[in-house]
Amino acid sequence: MNTTRRQTLQQTAAVAALLATAGLLPRTALAFTKEAFDAKTVNEALKALGAGAPAESKDVQLTAPDIAENGAVVPMGVATTLPNVKQLLILVEKNPSPLVAKFDINPAVDANFLTRAKMGQSSDVYAVAITTDGKALFTKKEVKVTLGGCGG
Repeated sequence: MNTTRRQTLQQTAAVAALLATAGLLPRTALAFTKEAFDAKTVNEALKALGAGAPAESKDVQLTAPDIAENGAVVPMGVATTLPNVKQLLILVEKNPSPLVAKFDINPAVDANFLTRAKMGQSSDVYAVAITTDGKALFTKKEVKVTLGGCGG
């Protein structure tokens, strides 16, 4: 049986909902994630995830093109060598929902991720590392979009 990406995502969401209902996943973690993805600004998203005031850091790396020819598929990466990191985020400031990716980290996971995101227009892109004590460390880069990916 060939499973489509959409079916896999639906099945994963259903399993997560069942685990949460059974009390095996913390409900507050699911609520924080929904609030963060529904946030309309970068600061609202960070606040919803329980992060403190962001501070710039050279220990967080962001990989993104200077110019994205197609905003529908912009390659981005986030990495860090900082200790005690619990989450890595990628945020696009001018997107309708700035939080485009959230990666949970544990000691068994290498804190280095690549993804693709939609960008509707040229914007600052943020890579944020949230530590276990709630500190938010970030780096940012302006990415110019020639053809918008959010209906532009």
